[in-house]
Amino acid sequence: MKKISFVSLGCDKNTIDSEIMLSLLTDHGYEITKNDDQADAIVINTCAFIADAQEESINTIIEMGRYKEEGVCQYLVVTGCLAQRFHKEIFEDLPEVDAVVGTGSYEKIVDVLDELFGTAKKLEVLDPIDHRPLGYYKRSITTPGHYEFLKLSVGCDNHCTYCIIPMLRGPYRSRAKEDILHDAQDLADQGVKELLLVAQDITKYGRDLYEDYQLPELLKDLCKIDGIEWIRLLYCYPEDVTDALIRTMKEEPKILPYIDIPIQHCSDSVLKRMGRHHTKALLENLLQRLRDAMPDICIRTTLITGFPGESDEEFEEMLDFVENSRFDRLGVFCYSQEDGTPAARMKDQIAEDVKESRKDQLMALQQQISEEKSASMVGKVLDVMVEGRIPEEEAPDGTNVYVARTYRDAPDIDGFIFVSCSYELRSGDILKVRVTGAYAYDLIGEVVENENESSQ
Repeated sequence: MKKISFVSLGCDKNTIDSEIMLSLLTDHGYEITKNDDQADAIVINTCAFIADAQEESINTIIEMGRYKEEGVCQYLVVTGCLAQRFHKEIFEDLPEVDAVVGTGSYEKIVDVLDELFGTAKKLEVLDPIDHRPLGYYKRSITTPGHYEFLKLSVGCDNHCTYCIIPMLRGPYRSRAKEDILHDAQDLADQGVKELLLVAQDITKYGRDLYEDYQLPELLKDLCKIDGIEWIRLLYCYPEDVTDALIRTMKEEPKILPYIDIPIQHCSDSVLKRMGRHHTKALLENLLQRLRDAMPDICIRTTLITGFPGESDEEFEEMLDFVENSRFDRLGVFCYSQEDGTPAARMKDQIAEDVKESRKDQLMALQQQISEEKSASMVGKVLDVMVEGRIPEEEAPDGTNVYVARTYRDAPDIDGFIFVSCSYELRSGDILKVRVTGAYAYDLIGEVVENENESSQ
């Protein structure tokens, strides 16, 4: 039995593709190993979204390539966005690579490895990236098991001027609702309690396939699945957050009052150059609608500093907007000039030190806001999901201390709550915790031992 080692880089959409490939390989007689030095072949599912991701992917390929010299590895396979974007350059500059598999071809991973082991010739598999998602696939869960990502669509039609996703993943194509529900039921049957809904833009779900926005209806169907306790919405574009969606979030108890809305900027002039479809006025209105409907909602967003032509005045406008909007969670990225995008050809590119300085100013402001937001949680009782236990030697006085997440904390991108408990807990347990302390991004709490204590 041939052993395959697998490395998955990049976003959660890539993670899902990796899980599908892992399941296909195991179903067809390949053994998955975590020991790279024992693998007969190594598969690297790469990211190429921005320059830093490309560099990480290339460095990983070089690192894994050493096992062809030092280990038993015979073949190195590169899949994902880097393979899609730079397939010619990979073969020219990285001769250790034996096969490249594009983003539209990952379901052919078994055929690729079968052919490599059979013929030992180099392969390039690049199917069209605009085909309809091929339906339901089993997945080998790589998350801790109590939460998982659920992909609603592939590709993107937004065509932001700084982004290469449409070139790498094709146009927006919704998955059939029955395939998504089958996927979700399968995950629930495996013990998953939290679904994180992902796509390049989940708010447009169904518009291409059903000629109407179908996210609210899909959410209602997902809420009917036994075993699923939390549903979290990621990547909601602001112009498509409808009243129907907000109403569904408010009415369905399984849907967490948490929403990720990547706005990237607030200045109308910058947004126009970015090719975004919202305005500052729309953002202000949306934030008010969300908070009116759900006063305790946690709103996450991302911003870009140093977009071409961003003036001091436009940046100051963004600082003021962040101060007034008081986002619960905020990520800031420096603009990355990506070849092939309209923004890369724009005049007035901003110096790297200016981008970094503006990023630092935004993050310093957000830290103050986060500290105030966290402090306001002290005394409240929240449902939390347990992630794991802190080693006894690191816990004070031998107390049982667990790492957990509240509804305000998405895995890997937000913070934690550290919970003291007098009894044993398991990962995935959901229990009530009173917040007793706060840092800028994390909380401290203790388990509520009886129901009478849980009243606010």
